[in-house]
Amino acid sequence: MGFYCTWKKNWLSREREKERWQNYDAKPHLGWLISGYKMVQLLLCESSWGDGGDEDSFKLRISLLNKLESDIGSLISSRARSEARLWLCNAIAGISSIIPRYQRDLFVDLLRSKPWKRGLAAQLWWLIFEKMPQKAGKIIAGKSCMLEKFFEVGGGLGTSKGAKALSQFAFVNRDICWEELEWKGKHGQSPAMVATKPHYFLDLDVQKTVENFLEYVPEFWSSDEFAESLKDGEILSIDTKFFVDVFVDLMYKEDSRSVWEAIDEFLMEESFSSLCQHLLIVIEEPDFCLFLELMHKYIKPNMERVDFGCSSCWLEIIISKCSHFESIDQMLLLNAVINQGRQLLRLVHDEDEQDGQAKIKDVVLQIRKISSNTKGLVPILKCFKTKTIEVIKWLGLLSWVLHYILSEECLPPESWESVFTKNGINFRKSGKYAYLHDDEFAEENGPDLDDRTSIRARRKKKEKSRKKRRKNSDHDDVYEDELLNFGRSSDMMGLGSNTGSWLLSTDGYATSWSSVDLPEHLSKHCFSTWMSSIFTKATSVS
Repeated sequence: MGFYCTWKKNWLSREREKERWQNYDAKPHLGWLISGYKMVQLLLCESSWGDGGDEDSFKLRISLLNKLESDIGSLISSRARSEARLWLCNAIAGISSIIPRYQRDLFVDLLRSKPWKRGLAAQLWWLIFEKMPQKAGKIIAGKSCMLEKFFEVGGGLGTSKGAKALSQFAFVNRDICWEELEWKGKHGQSPAMVATKPHYFLDLDVQKTVENFLEYVPEFWSSDEFAESLKDGEILSIDTKFFVDVFVDLMYKEDSRSVWEAIDEFLMEESFSSLCQHLLIVIEEPDFCLFLELMHKYIKPNMERVDFGCSSCWLEIIISKCSHFESIDQMLLLNAVINQGRQLLRLVHDEDEQDGQAKIKDVVLQIRKISSNTKGLVPILKCFKTKTIEVIKWLGLLSWVLHYILSEECLPPESWESVFTKNGINFRKSGKYAYLHDDEFAEENGPDLDDRTSIRARRKKKEKSRKKRRKNSDHDDVYEDELLNFGRSSDMMGLGSNTGSWLLSTDGYATSWSSVDLPEHLSKHCFSTWMSSIFTKATSVS
């Protein structure tokens, strides 16, 4: 009885909620998205692109997009330039078309450009010391005499290998340097005693011994024992900054061949992603522009195989088309609207001064109004051959406008499903406990499948509920269990009043998308679809 009452109560609630949303077209703020269930057009099919109306309509649309670009650019420059630059570094790191030889040449070109990039070089050597210290260790081993200066200014052989090298050299050359050894105990040790009990070397006062060797035993610094102890690069950890400065000087002041060869090897072996994430964050903006210009020589995207679902594909196209960058402002903006739509939207809403936020909202509303009257992608796409970068920028801004509006409107599940249906997106509801084999789902994704899955889920829940009622004779506990099970079942079947998640054909049903994530996913899907279509046409014509 308790289960029936709970079910009826939830059923009535759902019916009232459905009736409320059916009459929702009376609410003005959803005017563009819902008007008698006439949903927003995502323009995923070329047949929906329209002709864009007259020339004045096209010019107004472009003018509004340029104004939106200006407002967003001002917001980024004043509030989040460092963050936007980090976003751009990560996007560049995602480029996969640069082969190891090209990435080596790219960074070497940047390092050798004038004026010297000492800050970048220092960051590179920090990275080498961390990941492949043996490369630096081999160089030090070949120039071990230069370490006399290191010990003169307060370094030390505090590592076990350094102390071992010192003791080995002293024992082999005991006739010339044994008396220079300093011991921590009250008295020294003889060579014969140490030969039988090598652990006595643990009592060696390394620091004082090094000081004596600096003054009286210069042969040690060029000895094989000392060189061998340096090859693994462990000594670099004693004073990393000192050694970074030494290697930067070897690069630029001495133009050391062995140092540049070590850099070449490391740049070939390390991934492009890692190099970008660690090195680009330290360079100045003029050098960042130079880096983009240098990339122009090495990026040759294959337009027949380009994956527009990749977050960096548009970046490769722009860099391959543009050989000069006066600033990175446009790249920061493009990356923000295309790849960081959600973060940019959060930045817009978090802005302290309401003026900038109001400007952006006003422009979005004007673009929305135009879009409700005419679709107009065709005239934008016709500009592609002569204005490739501008077209990518306009499409990126249009996709972000879509993201903005879908995020602002709090759509119920029924309306999201209408958006999918009207725009030719196949879907099925996704639940926390629902599952389906990939091969079975790929073959069947229509409404019949939804019904069958829903029926199976309800049967399983009913059986589970009966078992619980038999096991527990306490009426209150039974009622609570039934209520909990019904809630879970409703969630699983997408029956919550304002929540839901779906598997979509846009990504091959790979991910369950909630209403929170849908604006970003759909806007990115629109952008990649538009880009794929115009580049396919451009490739076929050429």
